[in-house]
Amino acid sequence: MSLTRRIFTSAAALTLPAWAQKPADKGPEESVEDLPKFVTFTRQVIAPTTVTDNSGRYVNGIPPHEFRLIDKGRVQKITVESATQPLSLVVCVQANNTVEQVLPNIKKIGPLLEGTILGASGQAAILAFDHRIRLMQDWTRDGDAMTKALNKINAGSTTSAMTDAVIQAARMLRNRPKEHRKVILLIAETRDKGSEGKTRQALLELQFGNIVLFSLNINRLMTSLTTRQPPPRPPSVPSSARHVPPGGLNTPEAVNAYTGHYNGNVMPLVVEVFRQAKSIFVDNQLEAFTKSTGGTERSFLSYRDLERVVLDIGEELQSQYMISYSPSNPDEGGYHEITVEVIRGGYKVRTRPGYWMAAVPEHMR
Repeated sequence: MSLTRRIFTSAAALTLPAWAQKPADKGPEESVEDLPKFVTFTRQVIAPTTVTDNSGRYVNGIPPHEFRLIDKGRVQKITVESATQPLSLVVCVQANNTVEQVLPNIKKIGPLLEGTILGASGQAAILAFDHRIRLMQDWTRDGDAMTKALNKINAGSTTSAMTDAVIQAARMLRNRPKEHRKVILLIAETRDKGSEGKTRQALLELQFGNIVLFSLNINRLMTSLTTRQPPPRPPSVPSSARHVPPGGLNTPEAVNAYTGHYNGNVMPLVVEVFRQAKSIFVDNQLEAFTKSTGGTERSFLSYRDLERVVLDIGEELQSQYMISYSPSNPDEGGYHEITVEVIRGGYKVRTRPGYWMAAVPEHMR
């Protein structure tokens, strides 16, 4: 949802005959800033919409009059356009120690970004994040520049400030031209480790910026198996003081085998399997970001998978419909649930589920 502030300046003008006009005072001249101002607000909600058939293929060419949008139970007067507007894209890449083995595949997607997602007039910026948020490439549509920026990304610390990266990307998109579609492509694991910003803050930035977020999920089980472990800390209890079975060896290696510990660290794979099982019942942050903006989550293991999902996102962005409207119920504050329907049956429609709006007093409408 975008909020446009319009300021109108008014001044009273009275024309008198020349003989009746008084000489002007030599005091300070009245500037435009001194004139009375009237403030009005115009709301515009933008709902990027994807339509697929029962086979999952994207559907193009649906006439505008076949769309219907319902905002909090009320049918709205809408404008429907094909997705021909230029694209502003921020690519956020996780670059901490757990993705070191995955980064070589991610570094290859520069040509795909230029040729498949951006189109003829789009531009992209590239961020990398661990405990830092690093701008690797400012706005450009040069594929070579994007490839060079991706190649400069190296694995860093153990932190993964994903939420902070999303907030930074949303703020970068805030200043892009209004006619641009705004998209974040987040390549990361599904968990945040060490952000200062909160999930709610990120969701508000995405909502008010009319931003769609797509995520390419790095498999956490794979990164657990391939991550280089930090130097092990010394055991709190020496092996000579641990209890072992009768006749067993009292060496560090034997004790580790008996206890399931390795120098005081629980086996990382066991911990990761538990986290995977737990995440089935708890929504991850990437799911919150994608569902709230109308985007999707996609996963990959190999470069072939990564290439396939990037191409699919590019096809979706080129097939979207941009639906915009000014709500007819501006006095109803709170969360506005929206649904988009296609009169012609047999299609699946995906868009943002809704938006928050503060009620505006009647005298300010």
